[in-house]
Amino acid sequence: MSTDPMRIFDRRLVRLRRERAAATVGRVFPVLDAAAERLLDRLDDTTHRFSRALDLGGRGVVAPRLRARGIGFVVSMDLSGSMAALSGRPAVAGDEEWLPFAPESFDLVVANLSLHWVNDLPGALVQIRRCLRPDGLFLASLPGLRTLGPLREALAAVEAELRGGVSPRVSPFPELRDMAGLLQRAGFALPVADVEDLPVAYRTPVALLQDLRDAGEANAVLARDSRVPPRALLPLALTRLAEGAGPDGIAPGLQLLTVTGWAPHESQSKPARPGSAGVRLADALGVEERSAGEKAGR
Repeated sequence: MSTDPMRIFDRRLVRLRRERAAATVGRVFPVLDAAAERLLDRLDDTTHRFSRALDLGGRGVVAPRLRARGIGFVVSMDLSGSMAALSGRPAVAGDEEWLPFAPESFDLVVANLSLHWVNDLPGALVQIRRCLRPDGLFLASLPGLRTLGPLREALAAVEAELRGGVSPRVSPFPELRDMAGLLQRAGFALPVADVEDLPVAYRTPVALLQDLRDAGEANAVLARDSRVPPRALLPLALTRLAEGAGPDGIAPGLQLLTVTGWAPHESQSKPARPGSAGVRLADALGVEERSAGEKAGR
């Protein structure tokens, strides 16, 4: 087991699972496509016209949507060469932690549900910013903290009962409050992060697990328990998950964090310098200015 605090995921295992999932990911296209549609709708909020785009981990759903929007040059990159090839040419097998592109290669970078397996997310964001041209846009969606919450809780509760301890069996996901700060630290201008839930429901717990495998999303946490799990662990956990199903089925909780950031450019609006205002706030509001702690009528 690695002692490096920056290494959370087994990237080799992630690559192998995505390589195998290239043959099955089509079964979960509806979920991936719904997330991609919501993400790319953000392009309608800007008047910018993009000509060179990088699709990071789009699994065959992002690149066609970008081309349909009139972007003539779209490169797709994935940790798995077979998965990258699903998006058409040009396609590159590459690591998000070591982007193989020259500075200012693109004016748009899109990462749809692909950066949550990166060990060094701040470093990956720095590299993404470097490969953007000035005033280029970065768009990304990531599964948020509450994603797969019911499955995580069911597995943890049953394992605690059977073994007296808990092993990480569901990937950790980022929190909304961290994302805008990470973008700013990476050098992006005008960073924005927001959250929404993607409504997805399953008839059975087994169908949920099958979708995760088909998408290449099985557990790859380095700290996972390497021992053979108790035989009763999965059946009991899935039974508890099914017991919590609602009228529409089992809601796994797919929380989408959407982040946007721009490569800095002199044309972008900037916050005013502290103390540079030409009008006092009290004058603008039409009230009397008082010092801190001073009570009215004195």
